[in-house]
Amino acid sequence: MWTWRTDQEAKGTVVVVHGANEHHGRYDWVIKKLNEVGFHCVSGDLPGQGTTTRRRGHIDTFDEYIFTIENWYLEAEKLGLPVYLLGHSMGGLAVIRTLMEKRLPVCAVVLSSPCLGLAYYPSKGKELLSLLLNKIAPGVRFPANLPEGGVTRNEEIRVRDKEDKLIVKKVSVRWYRELKASIKYAFEQYSSLPNIPLLLLQAGDDLIVDKIAVKRWFNGISLEEKWYKEFPSLYHEVLNEPERENVFEYVKSFLYLHSEANNGKR
Repeated sequence: MWTWRTDQEAKGTVVVVHGANEHHGRYDWVIKKLNEVGFHCVSGDLPGQGTTTRRRGHIDTFDEYIFTIENWYLEAEKLGLPVYLLGHSMGGLAVIRTLMEKRLPVCAVVLSSPCLGLAYYPSKGKELLSLLLNKIAPGVRFPANLPEGGVTRNEEIRVRDKEDKLIVKKVSVRWYRELKASIKYAFEQYSSLPNIPLLLLQAGDDLIVDKIAVKRWFNGISLEEKWYKEFPSLYHEVLNEPERENVFEYVKSFLYLHSEANNGKR
């Protein structure tokens, strides 16, 4: 876990939660931009990802992610400012699950292409095999098989990713089963999501996450304030796309709005 402090007059602290097969270092631009506009940041690598080299691509239970995010939140809370959560893809799903189960008193949430359904699932044969292996050999890992160049159109990021040894290439059977179970839970437990302001940023040309499932989940949740913004033609990682400056303006405006609303509460 790491903390990046803003040089500006701090408006709050944002906990940044990365997605599957990646690590916090891929959010250096986002963290830099958040610092520039007056927000401290807290982030790290989720279990089995990035610098957490133990059992790479594997978890025993999705609760490992939930406990980790809760610890990041508690670290952010020590700074004595309003706390916000920003989760991308699987990290977005983990943020949703954390809020449903831990009910952390965060001030607002930003989700970026949250993993509430996959664009492509394994074949029926592989699906059945995963059910069997989950019982007898849950740690067996298989290639993630993400579409090449499918997360972003940003050539600079693509080149960097090819040389990045911290990116996980394989995931375990248990990881996959836990992911599917968590997606199911997120839909079944709509009512347990706390009434927290939400901004959801969705890629229009998402090759990783099923954007129809994301919109279905968004329409199903009952919040006093929720915003959905889809970016046509953008790939999965909207905050890494060539148009990311425009995407970040939505994040900044949303956080500014709620930092003003929470001014003086802490």
